[in-house]
Amino acid sequence: MLVLRIVALATVLLGVNYVAWRWLESINWDAWWIAVPLVVAETYSLIDVALFALTMWRARERPAPPPPPKGVTADVFIATYNEPVELVSVTARAARDIRYPHQTYILDDGDRPAMRAAAAELGVGYITRGREWKDRPRHAKAGNINNALMQTTGEFLLILDADMIPRPEILDHTLSYFHDEKVALVQTPQVFSNVATGDPLGSQAPLFYGPIQEGKDGWNAAFFCGSNAVLRREALMQLGIAGYVRETDRAVAATLRDATRVVRRARRRLGTGSARGSAHGVAASTLAAALDETAAALDEARRQLGNAEPLGEVTYTLQRRVRAASAGLVSDDLRNIRADLAEIDRLAGIEPQAFDPSDGEDALAALSSRELSPLNALEAVQLALQAVDVDRGDEAQAVMPLATISVTEDMATSMRLHALGWKSVFHKELLADGLAPEDLATALTQRLRWAQGTMQVFLRENPLFSRGMRFTQRLMYFSTMWSYLVGFATIVYLAAPVVFLVFGVLPVKSWAPEFFWHFLPFFIVNQILFLVAARGLPTWRGQQYSLALFPVWIRACVTAFNNVVLKLPLDFAVTPKTKQAVGKRPWGKIRWQLIAAAILLVSVIIGLVRVFVLGDEVIGTVVNVVWVAYDFVCMSVLVTAVRFQGYQEAPEETAAAADR
Repeated sequence: MLVLRIVALATVLLGVNYVAWRWLESINWDAWWIAVPLVVAETYSLIDVALFALTMWRARERPAPPPPPKGVTADVFIATYNEPVELVSVTARAARDIRYPHQTYILDDGDRPAMRAAAAELGVGYITRGREWKDRPRHAKAGNINNALMQTTGEFLLILDADMIPRPEILDHTLSYFHDEKVALVQTPQVFSNVATGDPLGSQAPLFYGPIQEGKDGWNAAFFCGSNAVLRREALMQLGIAGYVRETDRAVAATLRDATRVVRRARRRLGTGSARGSAHGVAASTLAAALDETAAALDEARRQLGNAEPLGEVTYTLQRRVRAASAGLVSDDLRNIRADLAEIDRLAGIEPQAFDPSDGEDALAALSSRELSPLNALEAVQLALQAVDVDRGDEAQAVMPLATISVTEDMATSMRLHALGWKSVFHKELLADGLAPEDLATALTQRLRWAQGTMQVFLRENPLFSRGMRFTQRLMYFSTMWSYLVGFATIVYLAAPVVFLVFGVLPVKSWAPEFFWHFLPFFIVNQILFLVAARGLPTWRGQQYSLALFPVWIRACVTAFNNVVLKLPLDFAVTPKTKQAVGKRPWGKIRWQLIAAAILLVSVIIGLVRVFVLGDEVIGTVVNVVWVAYDFVCMSVLVTAVRFQGYQEAPEETAAAADR
């Protein structure tokens, strides 16, 4: 740990030294259009490295946990949508055979008769959506689990994807952490059993499901990853109730703000004379009094809401005061109408009929509470208040424990749990065997959905501004979100050598030794940091895909922004759990990388011609050619990925599977 901290500190200090020098002394302002984006990209990378160093500062390797608590109840949820019945059945059978006493449920979002029959044959529970979900938002996997939460009672929940086969000891080795009553989540690694040698699709994530999650665990910020995790029901239900209260408070507060603007605008018009005189026979003074009373009632309701007074009492009292103000106007209007009718009868020589005031009470109540009110401003206020849906009628359930703000429910859920003061644990032990995508198209779909969900959370509930979490917890979540912006930095890193090799434009003032004295120490120590943090784990494949998938990261950021800010539909798909049909090589899936590679290759040829024919700068050309070579090495992984035909079991593995 001491060595890791020394290297982490050295990396940050050398990085700050390099980036400060770049900003202050080395930008070529004559070519600012490439020089500034490059130094901004380098600054992005420095922040990324600093966040990684902070993550590793308190990396926590937990000792073996004590025995699990006795007598607690546990449910195992297997979430499925359209996965093959045979695949889900394998997972359900293993879940049923977990040693610790529990109930197993298949949560079938596809409502398939064959899946129901398979569940009955296996002797496990089967849950699907009810009619209350018809024509309402389904919220994908989060909605599926939220639906099941309302139909089960286990104190703890083991959540599994349909292809994650649990080992018998999974609950014995995770429930132990819940002796601490503040622990809400225990996350275990996701490791895949069908990954070919060399991991051509980059499916395994040993750095994340190891040092990074251990580092976040040290800051009490290890987060839920969607599967292979055990959660405390009490914590989830508290989260759901808190979310219900928060959303209802927001709806009421927004309604009060809008209603106040409507009333104030009407009062100003009345005061300036544009609405003076009468409305349906109502005197301007009476209108002004009603508007003033309504404005006062709204101000009082907003004050009560700010003081966290009971929401039901606040809205009930407000509605009564607004209704009373409207009733006074209607009563005045009816008196004027009666007087007018009596005058008409007198002029026509007709005997006025006796009128019992009680005859108009029902009409008065109806007029004062419906669209027939003579004052549109009060009508709008009443309708807005009536539209406040404390029962959340637009949702199938008023309480949604798992977060539904993104296409991935996991990160937002754990972030909210931490904001409520709950703890999380990362238990580094392989306790479930999963299936990774076996073709490039499926792998890209999976990574796009992960990135989109993360960026949706970033835009909707930026952890840096989240109340309840410690600042270090906020940074741990922010670091994961920040990493998905790498696609934009990669574009600059790809463009910079092209600009120099083709046009001879230097984004840095020179390639003098001063540049190397600042850059090389930072670069070398940065690589050492990753080696020390990884503790021998393979990380190169992850570094390759971080650069090679830059179009995926950019698309995720853009589509998430369009969805959250511009309210456009999000184009995403559920990750297929089975091997897709083999057809033509999916070169089209990496067309942007192929275009980038072609441009880089042409730029190298042009750069070499400029050196040997025009006598251009040799050192700068060598540096940029090496730079391009690194890019080629990273993107070359995609060639292997396109050609990958799927995992093939070795003969000994097939025999072992048959024995099992």
